[in-house]
Amino acid sequence: MDHEADALYLALAEGRASRSEEVAPGILVDYDEQDRIVGVEVLYPCQRAPEAALQRLLFETVPSDR
Repeated sequence: MDHEADALYLALAEGRASRSEEVAPGILVDYDEQDRIVGVEVLYPCQRAPEAALQRLLFETVPSDR
């Protein structure tokens, strides 16, 4: 979380992004050379969810058979 820029980056895999795509306003997805998602950037998360405790994000894995 970059408080000064009000941006949150979720690194989902190791590797470098070769391109980015804005999938919704202020939501960017980074892809590697093989078009695998390596990260997601959320711009202005404090404005999007002012009541959220962004320091305590909880993640849940989804079964791969979906």
